[in-house]
Amino acid sequence: MAEIKDPENTLIIELKDGPVIVELLPDVAPEHVARIKELARAGAYDNVAFHRVIDGFMAQTGDVQHGDMEDDFNLRRAGTGGSDLPDLKAEFSSVPHDRGTLGMARTADPNSANSQFFINFADNHFLNGQYTVFGRVIEGMEHVDNIARGEPPANPDRMISVKVAADAQE
Repeated sequence: MAEIKDPENTLIIELKDGPVIVELLPDVAPEHVARIKELARAGAYDNVAFHRVIDGFMAQTGDVQHGDMEDDFNLRRAGTGGSDLPDLKAEFSSVPHDRGTLGMARTADPNSANSQFFINFADNHFLNGQYTVFGRVIEGMEHVDNIARGEPPANPDRMISVKVAADAQE
């Protein structure tokens, strides 16, 4: 496993093929990082589906309201919900949307990010300055590349668990 320099600001996302290690960027997006860690620590991301996965673009997940549902109706609604927490103000930065970066999903309102996020399959610089980057994959990108494609996928992959590394090491 990758050397984890800052366990408090590292996520371990367990996927079907193995762990994805994410370095969080609290200096770049402190409120977004705090939200992701809060939801991870509450177990809100466990078993949540990747509901929008576009080849060559990104894999989106994090609808904690609908994304853990097994039935087709709720899976079709996945992507329309968030958490019970208030939306976040944008924390745009100069960090580019490169392959492996994590960005917060939102509506047309730049200040509407809540719980959903995406992992970039490719350099998506057209997103720069429009979506908050809060982390980057430092190990396990090959597991992200194996996520089932679709909007939503016929058989969506899920985040089995999402943990802050500091908690996982206990």
